[in-house]
Amino acid sequence: MATPVPLILDCDTGIDDSLAILYLLSHPAAELLAVVSTAGNVPADVVCANNLAWMEVCGREDIPVALGATDPLVAPLRTTEDTHGPLGVGYAELPTAARPASSRSGVDWWIDVTTRHPGEVVGLVTGPLTTLAQAVEADPALPARLARLVIMGGTFHHPGNTTPTSEWNVAVDPEAAKAVFAAFGRDGAPEPIVCPLDLTESIVFTPDHLGRLAAAAESEPVEQPGPDDEYGTRSVASNTVVRHVTDAVRFYFEFHADHDEGYICHMHDPFAAAVAVDPGIVTTRPAVVDVEVDGALTRGTTVADTRGMWGRPVNARIATATDADAVLDDIVDRVADLARRTPDDTQGVGLRA
Repeated sequence: MATPVPLILDCDTGIDDSLAILYLLSHPAAELLAVVSTAGNVPADVVCANNLAWMEVCGREDIPVALGATDPLVAPLRTTEDTHGPLGVGYAELPTAARPASSRSGVDWWIDVTTRHPGEVVGLVTGPLTTLAQAVEADPALPARLARLVIMGGTFHHPGNTTPTSEWNVAVDPEAAKAVFAAFGRDGAPEPIVCPLDLTESIVFTPDHLGRLAAAAESEPVEQPGPDDEYGTRSVASNTVVRHVTDAVRFYFEFHADHDEGYICHMHDPFAAAVAVDPGIVTTRPAVVDVEVDGALTRGTTVADTRGMWGRPVNARIATATDADAVLDDIVDRVADLARRTPDDTQGVGLRA
């Protein structure tokens, strides 16, 4: 049996966040203690509804889902429904969950989980760092109680996906990202593993991966979306999870194709989830990471000092290399296994409007 890895996930679900959730639910070593819903890809209440829905689809109503920050620390919230669909999950029509979100805030859950399990919990943030920054401000000792922190965000030697130099999660709330990096790598706090666009854009998910996932889940028919399909085609897969994943990922394929990247998508967040469970899958480089918050052209840019020019202690480890094919195989196999073990639903009863 794999040694359990207790995790708290803070996300802005999100198509690739959805796959990260499914990956963690499927992984025998991942013990998901709580899910925090932070505004980013879509507003926080929509993120929370998505997270509750995924837990219900997968029969994991035992995992607390909490509402996190609804707005960035300073700037107005901007969302990206053009990338992830009007409800954040592409064309997927997830059920309305029967249970409500936790009565406790995302900040409370960050503090509580790390207090109850000091030195054991792995924090994983696949959205803006707003809620974590608020939690650290409320409890400055929190960083030292984490065993590990994995952040999907930033870009260093690679074009940005929000501005020419910035990545989405950081660009939504640069002040929060700056505060989090300042709080780690000192006073007993771990150095976060940063999964930037430089590496996450090598995790290229294709229609073939989706077809393999459906086949491994024993779903029928095995659907493999393609660029010649009519936009908005909906899955008729027999398996609940496969149907929702296919509808979500199809939207993501179409978005990437519309932006001249091919009929593919980048699985940023499932990759970060895999790193959270097993950091041995990446090579990292120590650095001092800071975030530009004032630049007229460079706001939201992550800057890394890897040569000690700033004279400041290392506060991050930047993931620089991985076996992308092995990561993708792992994602496909684990999500397929979860799908195979998830009971079917009634093909649309109780879907959200």
